[in-house]
Amino acid sequence: MPQALIHDHYGEPADVLRLVDLPEEHPQDGEIIVRMEAAAMHIADIRTVQGAAGFNLPLPRTPGFEGVGHVVRVAEGVRNFRVGDRVFPPSGSGTFREELRTRAAQCMPAPEGDAAQLSLLTINGPTAWVLLHGFADLKAGDWLVQNGANSSCGRYLVSLAREAGVRTVNVVRRPGVVGELKSLGADVVLVDGPGLAERVREATGGVAPKLGVDCVAGTATQRLAECLAPGSTVVCYGAMSGQPCQLDFYLMFRNDLALRGISFRRELNKRTHAQVDSMYQGLAERIADGRLKARIAATYPLSMWREAFAQAARTGKEREGKVILLP
Repeated sequence: MPQALIHDHYGEPADVLRLVDLPEEHPQDGEIIVRMEAAAMHIADIRTVQGAAGFNLPLPRTPGFEGVGHVVRVAEGVRNFRVGDRVFPPSGSGTFREELRTRAAQCMPAPEGDAAQLSLLTINGPTAWVLLHGFADLKAGDWLVQNGANSSCGRYLVSLAREAGVRTVNVVRRPGVVGELKSLGADVVLVDGPGLAERVREATGGVAPKLGVDCVAGTATQRLAECLAPGSTVVCYGAMSGQPCQLDFYLMFRNDLALRGISFRRELNKRTHAQVDSMYQGLAERIADGRLKARIAATYPLSMWREAFAQAARTGKEREGKVILLP
């Protein structure tokens, strides 16, 4: 019998999740059954189990926002997939399970390649893509500055920007990751702290970045904004500090700066289906051939879900990358 994690009340993952045996499901009209190969874990998975503000999804449910697997059963009338095809199930479909029943029309074909890497396609990849293309008219030779650059999304952004000819200043919390980011194509890597704007200007030869990408918030937002050219935008996609963005009004007033939030789904809704499909196909190809590569901290079988959640909750050098379940 296939197993799945069940989440039926809020609390710490180790206290409220259960691994249960479920009856084998059969696809209904338009559906397929996907045998999960790999499912990526995110901070959002922990927040939804805890029921944090903005993450309290209806219960009961199975956690897991993304992953990759193979089709094992197909309903009559489904034409776009057949048994054996590799697919990405829709985002938010509850991937922390062995078998997933889902609408075939909502799945995307997946290429061959490392399952752990491919399991990260549908969240970090499009987020990095819209950060690069959705908030500033960046051209080859322009600069952007990002903090949290050692995150999976930050690493993707380094690679996508380099491919587009956009130069990156990458702000990190510790010097031990500088060399690794440089090997990915980062132009400049600096350790966050006082005097950041002056150090950025020195590193770029006095050319101010036209986009700031913030996943830390708190006082880090102000430090990024101080680096930017007049008329630029700081776009915030996370709050690793646990604090709200802090940005001085007078700096915004003098330099005509904007502070924006991001929802990659909202950004994708501004584009045609053909544009979105092309983006996902391009990202999948880049992950499959290694042009986009996330750092994997550890992989766990589904039976070790407690250990996986515990490691995913750590930060910085205590985790060092993404945690992946291999159902």
